[in-house]
Amino acid sequence: MAGKERRPEATDRTERRLALRLGIFKWVFLLSMLRMFAAPASKDFFDEQLVPWPTWDWAVCALVPVTLILLSRRPDDWKELAGERSLIRGALALYLLYALMGAIGRNHWSLWVAAGICLVGFASMWHLNRKERLRAA
Repeated sequence: MAGKERRPEATDRTERRLALRLGIFKWVFLLSMLRMFAAPASKDFFDEQLVPWPTWDWAVCALVPVTLILLSRRPDDWKELAGERSLIRGALALYLLYALMGAIGRNHWSLWVAAGICLVGFASMWHLNRKERLRAA
């Protein structure tokens, strides 16, 4: 079928799913920023580092935007994320920067995993943006 129309209830359900995924991404991003600053803050406030620096949990945080990108790879869903792509790209950049600094400076293998996950996210965004430009042309 060339002009396959989507039912309104399917569209509503898809939009709700996308909104839920985006909300989860934003909450995880906020919590990851709090987590990142908790280690130096505990050192400053209590003269003792009560909270360790992120390691394996950083890879989980980096996985959330990549999952959002991969689950939103349909053209309609990707268009819906047009206003949020800069936030997703910024989150991936922050995750990648911290992961690389920690992996090189503290030699944690799990931070190398987080850096790899971020690179997959950037590659996925590039691919979907490229597909979108090719469809528009």
